[in-house]
Amino acid sequence: MAPSFGRSISFPLSPSKQQQQARSRMAGGYHARSVSLPCRSHPILAHLHTHIRAVRAWAHESPATSPSSSGLAHLDALHAALADLLHLPEAQAALSAAASTTDRLLDAFLRLADAHGSFQESLLDLKRDVADALAAVRRRDASRLASALRSHRRAAKDMARLAAAAKDCKPSSRLGSSSAAEVEVAGLLAEAAAATASASAALFNTVAAMSASASAAACTCKRTAALVCLVSKKVAAEEEKEIMGLMERLEELEECIDDLETGTDKVFRSLVQTRVALLNVHTNIF
Repeated sequence: MAPSFGRSISFPLSPSKQQQQARSRMAGGYHARSVSLPCRSHPILAHLHTHIRAVRAWAHESPATSPSSSGLAHLDALHAALADLLHLPEAQAALSAAASTTDRLLDAFLRLADAHGSFQESLLDLKRDVADALAAVRRRDASRLASALRSHRRAAKDMARLAAAAKDCKPSSRLGSSSAAEVEVAGLLAEAAAATASASAALFNTVAAMSASASAAACTCKRTAALVCLVSKKVAAEEEKEIMGLMERLEELEECIDDLETGTDKVFRSLVQTRVALLNVHTNIF
C-alpha cells in the first residue's frame, strides 16, 4: 500500500523570506553534523561538559558536610558519557593519532580505578570496625571496644592516604595534542579525569574525617573513652551522655557507609570500563 502524504498549499515567498529560509537550511545542515569533531554543538560534548560541571560542583559543596551517594551517581553518569564519546569513530581516530596523550590518560584512569578499588576495601574494613565498636558499647565490652577503635583509627588513616593519592591522579595539563579534534577529545578526557580526581579526594577525605571524629569522640570521653565506665557498669549522667554521643557518631558513620556502598562499586566499574574503552582505542581494537 502506497504511503499517503498530507497536502499543503504554499504561497510564493518574498525575497527576504527566501533568504531567511536559505540561511535556516544552512544552519540546520551545520547542526545536523552530529559526529563531526571538534564541534561544541555536538550533543555528546555538551552532555560531557554538563556532567563535568556537576561533579565539580558536588566536589566543592556536598562532601564538605556529609558524603552522599548523589556524588557517586554524578561520577557514574560522567563515565557513562565518556563511554559514549569513546565509541565515536571520530573520537577514536583523534586519540589514535595522539599516542603519548593517550598513554597519560590511560595512566590517570588506571590510578583512579586503583584508588576507588582500595576505597571499597577500606570502606568494608571501616564498616566492620564500626559494627564492632557499636556492639562493644551496647554490651559494655571494654576490651572489644578498645580493639575496634584501634582498627577504626587505622582505617581512617588509610582513607586519608587514599585521598592524597586521588589528588595526584590528575593528568598533565600538557597533553601534546596537535589537531583540533585531538585537542577537543583529549582535553575533555583530561577534564573528566581531573574532576573525578577532585571529587574522589573530597569524598575520601570526608569519610576519613567522619571516622576520625568518631574515634576522637571515644578518646575524649572521660577516663579513656568511658572504658572504665563500661567495665564498672556504673555510669554517671555526664559519662552516659558522652557514651550516647559516641554511639550517635558511630551510627552516623555506619549510615554513611551503607549509603555509599552501592555507589562506590558502580563508580569503580565505570572507571574500569572507561580505561578499557580508552585502551581499545589506543591499540586499534575497535
